[in-house]
Amino acid sequence: MREYYDLQLEELNNRMIEMSALVESSVSNGTKALLEGGEDKIKQVEKSEALINRKEKDIESLCVRLIMHNQPVAGDLRFISAVLKMVTDLERIGDYADDIAEIAAYREAGRLSVEIGGFSALAEATVDMVNKGIVAFVNRDINLAKKVIDMGDKVDTLFVEIRERLADGVKSGEYSSEPALDLVLVDKYFERIGDHAVNIAEWVIYSLTGELEEPDCNGGDML
Repeated sequence: MREYYDLQLEELNNRMIEMSALVESSVSNGTKALLEGGEDKIKQVEKSEALINRKEKDIESLCVRLIMHNQPVAGDLRFISAVLKMVTDLERIGDYADDIAEIAAYREAGRLSVEIGGFSALAEATVDMVNKGIVAFVNRDINLAKKVIDMGDKVDTLFVEIRERLADGVKSGEYSSEPALDLVLVDKYFERIGDHAVNIAEWVIYSLTGELEEPDCNGGDML
């Protein structure tokens, strides 16, 4: 019985790794589509979105079965509980990657006239947070998870700087309001991805230590 239970836990871990890889790829493709263009990347994000949603439901179902049939305690219960929370954050990151890819499609159509080079640093920092958060989960690395949490301040700072630059550009007439609004949304999407990456890092720490700070944005998304 214990052997089968251990196999189920291993299957849960493997499914999380697979979902994480999809999310990581989706964020990367959405970012590249925005900054560099590429209809193929946009289509790949759209395809990944459906797979991510399906994997979220599969993982949630497996977690519920593990809890109901095995009544896990201590570290196993923390791990399963953390996974239930992390899949929500991963799914939301996938949603934001899809949103970014949708706006990137405007760039392909030639309708996004605002200069987007300023997003490179924000995008790079956010993608790095997601990547490190996933590696922290896979390797059970508390120190790396804490690093992800610390990286959130940089993303928040870049988010505010870009928002203010766009607002100033609209006021001065440098930017027209419609494309600038698209980029305000992109700015917010990256900031929210960063928040969810922090959540994942906090759940990693909880799964290993039992200690948890209140996550920033579970169920509290504004966009």
